[in-house]
Amino acid sequence: MAKRNTYGVDEDLETPFNIKNLLRCKPYILHNIKPLIGALIFSICATIFGLLGPTYTKMIIDTYVPAKDVQAVIFVALLYFLTSCLAEFCAFFQTILTSKAGHRIIHEIRVDIFSHIQKLSFNYFDSRPRGKILIRVVNYVNNVADFLSNGLINIVVQALSIFFILFFMLAMSPKLTLCVMAGLPFVILYLVLIKGRQRRAWTRFSAKNSNTTAYVSESINGMQITQAFNREGVNRGIYKNLVDQLNKAQIKAININLLMPVLIENIMRFVTCFLYLMAVQVFAGEFTPGIIIAMSSYANRFWGPIQSIANIYNQLVNTGSYLERIFDTLDEKIDIQDLPDAKDLPKITGRVDYEDVTFGYEEGINILEHIDLHAEPGQSIALVGPTGAGKSTIVNILCRFYDIQGGKILLDGHDIKHATLHSLRSQMGIMLQDSFIFTGTIRDNIRYGKLDATDEEIIAAAKTVCAHDFIMNTENGYDTEVNEKGSTLSSGQRQLICFARTVLSNPRILILDEATSSIDTETEKLVQEGIANLLKGRTSFIIAHRLSTIANCDRILYIAEKGIKEQGTHEELLAKKGAYYHLYTAQMEEHANS
Repeated sequence: MAKRNTYGVDEDLETPFNIKNLLRCKPYILHNIKPLIGALIFSICATIFGLLGPTYTKMIIDTYVPAKDVQAVIFVALLYFLTSCLAEFCAFFQTILTSKAGHRIIHEIRVDIFSHIQKLSFNYFDSRPRGKILIRVVNYVNNVADFLSNGLINIVVQALSIFFILFFMLAMSPKLTLCVMAGLPFVILYLVLIKGRQRRAWTRFSAKNSNTTAYVSESINGMQITQAFNREGVNRGIYKNLVDQLNKAQIKAININLLMPVLIENIMRFVTCFLYLMAVQVFAGEFTPGIIIAMSSYANRFWGPIQSIANIYNQLVNTGSYLERIFDTLDEKIDIQDLPDAKDLPKITGRVDYEDVTFGYEEGINILEHIDLHAEPGQSIALVGPTGAGKSTIVNILCRFYDIQGGKILLDGHDIKHATLHSLRSQMGIMLQDSFIFTGTIRDNIRYGKLDATDEEIIAAAKTVCAHDFIMNTENGYDTEVNEKGSTLSSGQRQLICFARTVLSNPRILILDEATSSIDTETEKLVQEGIANLLKGRTSFIIAHRLSTIANCDRILYIAEKGIKEQGTHEELLAKKGAYYHLYTAQMEEHANS
């Protein structure tokens, strides 16, 4: 399995910003090009209308006031009011369009990353905290979408603003324009020198944020265990340490960002002071008062876009680190997928053959070696043995949750590697050890594996596993709302609902992995009656620690030492007085003494 990212360990921070990640966003931009172009047009109009103000000021001071032309002054004042209103309206529509494009981009990226995650194998989730996956789907996507909608447009708009400001300034005074631009090389030099530190600072903050979110997610999921073992104090200490690291990383990144506004602000003030000193040239007739005032205004506006572009650069640095992680997820190899020649399985009868199967979760460390297992249609196969021997692994590889390293598995003579996953898994009913309940109603949870099931079929499935009575005793029966993981239900009730879900799918092969582990003995007797009817005509694999529940299976396999150590019927294995016999008698003695 892949190396797990622990909470205190950050991902590689030395990877340089990769422009290819930004270019990969092209499809999302092109899908929303119309609102983005519209936003760009409105932004340009808002910029042009907004830049007319200093020109109006120059006209009034240098021309109309000396001429005492009141009507012209009033006309220019009204014109200024009109263009200012137009600038505000254009900015308003630009905001609406960028917001529209941004939300569409968020939608598309989220759908893509969630769809991809759905296809990833169990290995991916085995090796990563859920919180680190969650933050990529939610937080990182929001930041990237904001940059792709607002940031990219602002880069163009601010660049055009600089062009238009330079145009207006050059039209008034090329000499003063050069004075205004004198500080620009210092800004460029600063950006070149600081960009590496800036990227590393924000990437470090991103990693610390991911660590913190992952720990919070795990802590919430394990709250019962935390309180049961009095771990609250220890967990608070761990979380405090993670938050301290997060705060330090964030403050450092922000401090680096704040250097840019300070630099630009000081340069802007220096340029403004210099322009005021140039005002003495008014007496020499080189400049007019209106030009000095207008140029001062344009100078302030010139450094505004420069600062905005610097801020956008900061955002680009942040976005780069987010994009790396988003595309890392999207680039994650789908280990379990349909092969190019995969075909749909026909409706199977249920013959299963494991031929010389070898499997390991990690390369070079095999859990199973050279397994040969054959099940005829309708047979019930029980898997027993010590914890960690590979019982659940045997059924997991049958469902292709993991791919085997050697040998092959056949269903009715068809190699499952060459069958489509949908046609394979749709013919299997699987109940795993984790009785997971989704947020929704009890009815929705039972219907989860067969969306077209009727209410009558749902009720019949619930009755089969003796879940109907307790469901009807809940507040709203089958329409009772349950939350994630079904915390309002007992563990036994959750398993019964999951069992009904499996029954409803009407599988050709039934897999029960500790299916009755959380059901009391009295209820289990009733459930066994329903299971007996369900197993008729279906191949089944049953994993159980309570050996009394699998005594009637057609064949029992004792899994140990990376293979099948013993196999036979219950009576045959007891007669051998081997590993199964010792396990069974030990359980019977324990039960008798309890």
